[in-house]
Amino acid sequence: MPALTGRISTPTSSYAAVLRTPGAWKFYLAAAPARIGLAMTSLGIVWLVHGSTGSYAAAGTVTGGFAVAEAVAGPQVARLIDRFGQTRMLPITLVVHAAAVATLIGLTLSHASLWSLVAAGVLTGGSLPQVGAQTGARWSHALRGTPLLSSAFALEALGVGVAFMVGPALIGTVSALSSPVVGTALATSLVLAGGFALALQRSTAPPPAKRDHTKDPDRLLRKAFLALVATNIGIGIFFGSMQVAVTAYAVDRGTPSLAGPLYSITSLVGLAAGFAYGARRWRMPARSQFLLAMIALSIGTIPLLVVETPFAVGIALALPGLAIAPIQTLSAVLAESEVESAVLTQAFTWLNSGSAAGIAVGAALAGRVVDAHTAHHGYAVALLATLLATAMAYVVKVSGR
Repeated sequence: MPALTGRISTPTSSYAAVLRTPGAWKFYLAAAPARIGLAMTSLGIVWLVHGSTGSYAAAGTVTGGFAVAEAVAGPQVARLIDRFGQTRMLPITLVVHAAAVATLIGLTLSHASLWSLVAAGVLTGGSLPQVGAQTGARWSHALRGTPLLSSAFALEALGVGVAFMVGPALIGTVSALSSPVVGTALATSLVLAGGFALALQRSTAPPPAKRDHTKDPDRLLRKAFLALVATNIGIGIFFGSMQVAVTAYAVDRGTPSLAGPLYSITSLVGLAAGFAYGARRWRMPARSQFLLAMIALSIGTIPLLVVETPFAVGIALALPGLAIAPIQTLSAVLAESEVESAVLTQAFTWLNSGSAAGIAVGAALAGRVVDAHTAHHGYAVALLATLLATAMAYVVKVSGR
């Protein structure tokens, strides 16, 4: 049957088989607190800065600096991890990140200038540990060339999905009931606990590159991989515009409390779809699956342009969720098949950076469109983003090696 990654020639296996891989369940569970902490960090900065300044504009500026720094510096940190190894670089990154968060907290408590807060936010984002990329590299190191890899990446996507459902709710609850400082400290503590626990799992860490292959530009500058990054940018724009559009829809109806539950529908359906996708075998090549999933996402977004009632909107929001989780899993599978193991952490980080950049662009663009028109026009931005991503998925299909 066709290979899922270009290297696999037998069917995928179950999640249980994946976790029976020596050391797998240890590093997967070790990283769980860090996944939740990372999902809390950005929103925690919003709470922290707003609590100190009383300004959402200031909070957005600092959070924007954080996001840009993560997108720009993340791949550079990942290059060092590929070059010198996870067990050596991860503790250093964690210490720098903890110091950056402590600085940000101290500056907010002392009511420092906005630009000081932005600088601390940039340092916090630039030092953010790329835990997801590092666990992805561990899965590849353990399972590359086996029928288990696709299920392993699906399991990883499930872990991230759960973290991004639990993390924002947890940071909001703790910050509201206690204080934003306590919420941010909790987020960083979880990142440190999970990060150091992952660093201790030495047996499953990929070995450092024997030579500094991480500097070779052609290792990542391949047409298929660049198209894959562009696809993730499109998906990020989709997510950013959907957040704005759903919120605007709920506010315009005079029911702002509906925004969270409505938006969570896509995530919940995505988790269920991702679990089902990763648990079964697929005969179609991964590149073809990827393109079809993108087409399905585009088609599934169309009903949002016309639905009006909350019930109809909820049903319509479930449709994109069916495609999102397979897309995320296949994105990792294709990245693993396209690049060399010496730069795999960088490859995963570039995908994450593309998504993060896309979310920022999508939120800003949809915000302007919604202000000028209606929430339904925000959904139109999301649809255009899926069409962009679909075009790039076609490039991935025809240019992959």
